[in-house]
Amino acid sequence: MQKNHNNTQQQKKMKVGKILKISVLTALLIGCCIGAVIGYTYFVVKMQKADIKETAYINITPEDNSATIAKKLSAIEGIGSTKGFELLAKHNGFDKRKRSGRFAIKNGDNMHTIYRRIVSNEQTPIKLVVPSTRTLEQLTGAISRQLMLDSLELSGFLTNPVYYTKIGYSKETLPSLFIPNTYEVYWNIKPELLMTRMLTEHRRFWNETRLAKAKKLNMTPEEVATLASIVDEETNNHEEMPVVAGMYINRLKRGMPLQADPTVKFAIGDPTRRRILKKDLDADSPYNTYKYKGLPPGPIRVPTIQAIESVLDYKKHNYLYMCAKEDFSGKHNFARTLSEHNANARHYQQALNKLNIKK
Repeated sequence: MQKNHNNTQQQKKMKVGKILKISVLTALLIGCCIGAVIGYTYFVVKMQKADIKETAYINITPEDNSATIAKKLSAIEGIGSTKGFELLAKHNGFDKRKRSGRFAIKNGDNMHTIYRRIVSNEQTPIKLVVPSTRTLEQLTGAISRQLMLDSLELSGFLTNPVYYTKIGYSKETLPSLFIPNTYEVYWNIKPELLMTRMLTEHRRFWNETRLAKAKKLNMTPEEVATLASIVDEETNNHEEMPVVAGMYINRLKRGMPLQADPTVKFAIGDPTRRRILKKDLDADSPYNTYKYKGLPPGPIRVPTIQAIESVLDYKKHNYLYMCAKEDFSGKHNFARTLSEHNANARHYQQALNKLNIKK
């Protein structure tokens, strides 16, 4: 009996020992798995770094989620696995909140850095080019292509009479608000903030010095911009611009109609016209400066800074007339008298006839 009892005790001890061994091995296995997961997570989140030659950028829209962002990241050559970003996004509920903007991906960035940059909204501004265009529609299109903006949304906002009246402009003078230049803005800027920025830049441009020059000309900034828009349409030659501006200022001072062909082209809706016909001069439009004296109601395009400066610092001379040169160089022949001008005009018309240019 005693022997059987001893055997039973020994078996129990062996069984307990076996269970302990299994438990220890299981614990070690679980620990190894957890360690492996932690190690893998740490590697893909912290240790794996982008190896890219130069800073790359991704644009995130409100429609993007962690999966689509990861796809955009993976498209960057040298970024490596995006698993770390996906793990962080899943753990932190990234997709519960909409985000947008333009974000930099730099050489040496790990996924934790990239993730924190996005969730902290550490955007990189873009260099927005505001061009000199012939129409506001062209302007809104050019701006929208550079931003997270729908051109119709921006155009609808910009052409709303309630808005432009509130800021002191009319439909006709609105093109004078924009100062063509390059500005740093956020890619996801809203129309309201963009226009606030444009107003700020307009006020910054029209400093005391420029305002004083405009006052000396007895013009408002909007009127300067209007004349500058005509100068822009007359010539691309920067050296000629102050001469052209001076000629029109001479006519204004004498009470003569400007008789600027670009304003007629604007009135008939054909800015590409090379030849002005007699019937075009009869267009009944306040922009037809052959029919109506003084400046038109507003700019015929968004004027360049160069043209604005050319008006403010116009060349003083006695010219009252100008005509495109017959060599089609883009330059002009200037004249002090009508007879001189008529001779210049005949030469140009003969050149047009020779090339069979009817309009």
